[in-house]
Amino acid sequence: MSLATATSIDVHAHAVLEDTMGAAGAYGPELGYEEKPRFRVGSYELHGVRYRGSPFMDVDLRLAAMDRAGIDYQLLSPNPLTYFHFIEPPLAREFCRIHNDGLAAQIAPHRERLAACAAVPMQDIGFAIEETERAVTDLGMVGPYIGSDFGRPLDDPALDVFYAKLVALDVPLFIHPAPAGIDGPAGDPNLRRFDLDIIIGFAAQETIAVCTLIYGGVLERHPKLDICISHGGGATGYLYGRMASAARKRPWAREELRADGAFEALLHRLWFDIHVHAPESVALLRSRVNCDRLLFGTNFAGWDQQPGDVREEARPYADNARRLLRA
Repeated sequence: MSLATATSIDVHAHAVLEDTMGAAGAYGPELGYEEKPRFRVGSYELHGVRYRGSPFMDVDLRLAAMDRAGIDYQLLSPNPLTYFHFIEPPLAREFCRIHNDGLAAQIAPHRERLAACAAVPMQDIGFAIEETERAVTDLGMVGPYIGSDFGRPLDDPALDVFYAKLVALDVPLFIHPAPAGIDGPAGDPNLRRFDLDIIIGFAAQETIAVCTLIYGGVLERHPKLDICISHGGGATGYLYGRMASAARKRPWAREELRADGAFEALLHRLWFDIHVHAPESVALLRSRVNCDRLLFGTNFAGWDQQPGDVREEARPYADNARRLLRA
């Protein structure tokens, strides 16, 4: 089996690494157990999720679970709880290097089944570029994997050198939110109940990312840049009409966006995984975005992984994944 021959490719699968425990100093991360598993990042604690002894951390358990789920090939990515985009830059740089070395070592014996994305410290754009290049050229990683919030908007001109480097390296960028307030500014306090920070908060951040990349001109400034956004781009499928209408009518919209079809053409440049939990949602998304840029994802081993064998569900998206992953 290899990426070239896989019929089911999962691009949404996070990894947790023993090597990274304590790698960000006092921020952790830290695994513990008090009646239930506990995972600490700074002052944020996640309770009840088993990382040790699960596919998140044990590659043999991951491969066995992939076999049961009918997944031939999987792209591993950083745990969104440990982006550390807001901590002191030296600590973030050290964490990312340790993370990427550890993840690369974990997948090295299993390259026929696994690939990986790199953690990069977006509070230090220069080092994010340096670490991306090291991860791609020295470690064989696919490209960087970042949060949607790191103290500056995705269309900030300071990020243009980062985007340009990705184009020069010919690698994609993956964007997946983190829960608000882990190591940065707190979000809406209502999101702290009922897991709304991930149920609704992620979708809001993903939708903002789509709008910012299009309205802010990122895709026009970098016409060869490939960006994949998780969970179908949040509410993009549902809000498509409102988003397109704003591009044509609102006073801040650039003249280039006002032309008929301009918003749609830029939206069709973006890639999305279809981990949206309902066939009706997938159908709506397919009617609005570029179906040739849709990918299969599972949030593998997470609370919301699709049950059972997903091979047939994943099969239509395998060729798309090969193109994005430069197979």
